[in-house]
Amino acid sequence: MTTGCGQGSVFGSLMDEIDQIQLPAAQLTQTQLYGITEAIRQQESTYKSAGSVHGCALFKATEMLMFVEDVGRHNAIDTIAGWMAMQGISTLDAPQREQPYVFYTTGRLTSEMVIKSAQMGIAIVVSRSGITQMGYDIAQQLGLCAIGRAVNKHFVGYTCLQRLVLKA
Repeated sequence: MTTGCGQGSVFGSLMDEIDQIQLPAAQLTQTQLYGITEAIRQQESTYKSAGSVHGCALFKATEMLMFVEDVGRHNAIDTIAGWMAMQGISTLDAPQREQPYVFYTTGRLTSEMVIKSAQMGIAIVVSRSGITQMGYDIAQQLGLCAIGRAVNKHFVGYTCLQRLVLKA
């Protein structure tokens, strides 16, 4: 795994392995999405007081399992991946339709963030920010649901919206 911004040969190997990734059949309800944005809104953070950091979180449905901040969004997602490994958390252990694992970030959904989420077995990513074109393309290729501009009860669904169950 790389903590860089997609430069160098390490990124090339990430792209070589992308076709081998199989994501769980996760679905997120609109109510769960609102629960996630509310949990983030209430989360104490360095960003709120000082800015200049990225926050990332791992959720199981609306339960926040971990929240981490770092000056680099790649460092924050790598910390969550490492924590999952150390805790023995496998995304295959949960009934993903009722309680999906969801990765949240305050930063943009770049191709690297999308790939790392998929490597963690997370099929739904949510960002307070937007998505890059390459992030969009890879999410679409993987069948990963990317949701951006998620603040309060507002969001933009970018890819694989069949994973998002909207209120009738």
